[in-house]
Amino acid sequence: MESILSITRALSDENRVRALMALGDQEVCVCQLIELLQLAPSTVSKHMSVLKQAGLVAGQKKGRWMYYRQADSKAPVEARTVLEWLRSSLSESTRIRTDQRRLATILKVNRDELCRRQSTR
Repeated sequence: MESILSITRALSDENRVRALMALGDQEVCVCQLIELLQLAPSTVSKHMSVLKQAGLVAGQKKGRWMYYRQADSKAPVEARTVLEWLRSSLSESTRIRTDQRRLATILKVNRDELCRRQSTR
């Protein structure tokens, strides 16, 4: 029961759902998510922490930066089921499609430069 409550809490914020959907099948640096969401670094980090606690994302620190990806096949069944449902439910969402296009542009920017810019905000 607690895992379901944790997941529903995590999905109760639009920015967390946007971040989760932006990850898709790729690993994304928190700096790239900050750029996408246009939120303060601490806010994005908190959102990602909530998603991680719910088992919806996995995070890995590489050097100075944190990288996130959607939970994989080793995640609890509840998380995998929710991710599948979200992907199918939001596949036609204008907001999610816009975010995907913006993220594609952001991913073309030199990550080190982008992360340096984010750390001086």
